[in-house]
Formats: sequence, structure tokens, C-alpha cells
Amino acid sequence: MPARPNDAAIFHALHEDFLILPNAWDAASAKLTERAGARAIATSSAAVAWAHGFADGHHLPIGKLITTIEEIARVTALPISADAEGGYADDPGQVGENIAALIGAGAVGINLEDGAQSHALHLRKIEAARAAAERTGVNLYINARTDVYLAKLVPAEAAVEEAIRRGLACKAAGASGFFVPFVMKGEEIEAIAAAVDLPLNVLSWAGVPNAAELKRLGVRRLSAGTEIARATLTTARLAAEAFLADGDSEALAARIGERINFNALMQG
Repeated sequence: MPARPNDAAIFHALHEDFLILPNAWDAASAKLTERAGARAIATSSAAVAWAHGFADGHHLPIGKLITTIEEIARVTALPISADAEGGYADDPGQVGENIAALIGAGAVGINLEDGAQSHALHLRKIEAARAAAERTGVNLYINARTDVYLAKLVPAEAAVEEAIRRGLACKAAGASGFFVPFVMKGEEIEAIAAAVDLPLNVLSWAGVPNAAELKRLGVRRLSAGTEIARATLTTARLAAEAFLADGDSEALAARIGERINFNALMQG
């Protein structure tokens, strides 16, 4: 299902206040996220990769991500943002083609990260993604991610300045938002939010201020990242270990709690 231009407008508008995104990785997790009250669906690149038997970090074939977005779009009417890692290519032209395919699958937003690649290449990829989106007629929300903190690209004392430098350059290249995973100190979050004139996205992690404080600091988006997928997979592992240990069907049933009719859920 191709992306709906109105969904893009809705997704942009959600960043005018404060958006909490509990990231999904397939149609079922997306539908449950919608049922929980989410206002949009975002994927986690790592969780999608794990679900398909790949490690995170550009190992997932782009076709599998495109299919995942198509499957999510089939079961939800919410705006969808796809975590596109680094665009799954080093060539900006190919990145543009990949982003156009994700839009064709139903995405109205993407994450596009720099990682260990050069900042200049990241900017060219953002430009290519913006150009590709314009050709489709969709005002794509490009959430430009920098790994200044996550990958410790610069010494700690230079991280704020470097993040701001990259954020301003990302905006000039056509980014809609700025994502800085692993920035945790309130004063640093506030400085980046104030200096970069883009909605700031931070990643949920132990030690990150709560939502109310993040909003006060100027943040516009809080993403769960892999945390919900990790919680889900941990629950599955513990249930399997307990069942293998004693084969107790009553205990296994008790773990389920509310028994959701997933067949009905997938039919809308």
C-alpha cells in the first residue's frame, strides 16, 4: 500500500508537541502497538533484523524491510516510519531508490543514520532521500540520526558541539527531525534541542529523563528503540525455559493473561 500524503502531514504534526513511539518489528507488534494507544508506528531496525534472522547493522536485505512495511501497512491505518539504518547502500543514488521503495510500501517517515560513515556522505544520503520523496509527492519525515554519542565519534567534551554541528547540517540537507541516541544528561539534551532548529528525538534507555522532563528540555520525540522487542523476547525465553523445565500447561497458560483473539485483530 503506497504511502498516503495525508499520513505524512499527520506524522509531521505529531512532532509539534511530544511524541512517544514504542517501536514495532512486524505486523502483529504494530497492531498491538496501535491497540495500546500509539499515534504512529515506527520500526526498530535491530528488531526487524532479529525477527528475520539477521544482525543489526546493514545486514538485513532491503527487500525484507520493504515487505515488513507492506505487512504493517496492511493492518494499521496509522502513519508508519521505517528505520532505514544508513539507507542500505553507500551510493546516495541507490539510497534514494531504496527510500522510494519504502514510501511505495507505505512509509511516510524514515530514520537515516550516519553511524561510522562520513558526515558528508550522510548529508548526501539525506539529500537523495528528500529528492526521492519529492518525486513521489510525499512530504517524507526524515529523522536524521547521528551516532556522535552512541558510537562515541568524538571525545565526550566535544559531543554537544559536534552533535549541534551535524544537526544544523542535516537540516540544511533536508532533514525534518534530528535523532541523537544515548544523549542522557539534561543540560546536554537541552543545549542540542535549543541550538538545532529541528524536532529532537532521544532514545529510551536507563538513565534518560522521563517524558515530562524531556518535554521541558525541548525534546519532541522519545523512541523505545529495541527495548520493547527485548522485553518481548526475554518473556518468550523465560516462558520457554519454564515450560521445558516442567511441562506445566497451567503455568504456561497463566503467563498469557488476557487471551487476545489475534485472528480477529489481524482482520481489523
